[in-house]
Amino acid sequence: MSLRVIAGSAKGRVIKSVPGDMTRPITDRVKESLFDILAGDVVDSNWWDLFAGTGAVGIEALSRGAAFCRFTDLNRIPVDTINANLATTRLSSRAEAKRADAFASLASPPDRYFHYIYIAPPQYKGMWSESLAELDSNLSWLAEDGWAIAQINPKEYQSLELHGLQEFDQRKYGSTLLVFYERT
Repeated sequence: MSLRVIAGSAKGRVIKSVPGDMTRPITDRVKESLFDILAGDVVDSNWWDLFAGTGAVGIEALSRGAAFCRFTDLNRIPVDTINANLATTRLSSRAEAKRADAFASLASPPDRYFHYIYIAPPQYKGMWSESLAELDSNLSWLAEDGWAIAQINPKEYQSLELHGLQEFDQRKYGSTLLVFYERT
């Protein structure tokens, strides 16, 4: 699958996929719909692409004017791919890509806050709900008006018992469901 940046300063640039099947890249249709929903709110925002894979979502945000994006992935190969994609798109100066465990990162004391935390973990392992529960107990990661956005298969969806976060929207695109959460 060929991945490309849809809009902004890196529009049209092709980014590399992670070799093998350890990631599930977002389709252009879902990515375009996501950024249509966010519209101008991306400019000057801080992002955390939590299970970053190729980095396609965070790179799209940076290309569209986000101030900063942190990319984390547990495995070295995706992090190397993200760094290569940041170099290709010339967006490295506003980004940080590091190998880290998502749950340990969310449990650690925040070193900054994010307007958007994008959660797209491997499917059917309950990691999306575990991530939201961890964020819910350490809300300082999320800006007051920030959103957490989970990208899952619709079959994985369940309503979550959260205290500091509430679901406010869902959008389904074929086998992809985006679930939006905000601080209560």
